[in-house]
Amino acid sequence: MTFSEALILGIVQGVFMFLPVSSTSHLVLMQHWMIRRGSHLPAPESPEMIFFDLVVHVGTLFSIAVVFRSSLRSFLRRLWSDIGSYLKGDSSQEKLYLRLGLLGLFSVFITGAAGIPLKFLFEQVFARPAAIGVTLVITGILLYCTDIVPPRRRGLRGVTPSVAAVIGFGQAIALLPGISRSGTTIAFALFTGLKRRWAAKYSFFIAFPTIIAATSVQAFQVARLEEPIGVGAAELAAGFTVAAVVGIGALLLVLKLLYRANFRYFSYYVWALAAIVIYGAIRGFF
Repeated sequence: MTFSEALILGIVQGVFMFLPVSSTSHLVLMQHWMIRRGSHLPAPESPEMIFFDLVVHVGTLFSIAVVFRSSLRSFLRRLWSDIGSYLKGDSSQEKLYLRLGLLGLFSVFITGAAGIPLKFLFEQVFARPAAIGVTLVITGILLYCTDIVPPRRRGLRGVTPSVAAVIGFGQAIALLPGISRSGTTIAFALFTGLKRRWAAKYSFFIAFPTIIAATSVQAFQVARLEEPIGVGAAELAAGFTVAAVVGIGALLLVLKLLYRANFRYFSYYVWALAAIVIYGAIRGFF
């Protein structure tokens, strides 16, 4: 991987991470396109290339931290207060944020329990652009559904273990390239009745432990490779930094469109992209 290729892929990740159109599918399709035109990138399904994809995903976690800095600071402060109260045995106050923190971790556990057994199958999709076209169609359907559901009434106190499990399972499905993580988790949260603003915040907050855990697992796999890897530290750093900076603008745009129930416009985009990808795969362009 060259430095310029790392920058391009970082930009792609930053632009599409929070747009509910599957940033992973755009990364993988761009990698296939580069390879077809003579790039010496590692194969998109190779451990080191999947590791690069995860590193730029970690970069966009920085974007979440910036945009949601007030909410994150407030959540962590109240979580710490709830933990202290629990350790002191104080039962006089509701420990909402401790409960939400545990439910978020439960969502991540469900994601791992459902996704890890299928990890090998999911990785095979990285090598098949036509399969990504099919998963993009599914993403479009989910996005369209988020706009036509009636107003949701469930608030944070209505988040139960079953709600957390449904959202975690949706996140496991989104391990497939072409299935948008943000779009799917927000859609599944809305299907449980969670209000739009809380669906978005819950989705983005559970991204932290999920992406960090996935990156750690993949890093361990890359470390066990005996041959030299095709992605250097400078390229990883470049992709990480660009994805973080570009992702801030993309996240602000997504929140504005979500609150206005305008996700269906993205469904038209992913359906058009799916048609192009499937046609291109048949004609050998990818």
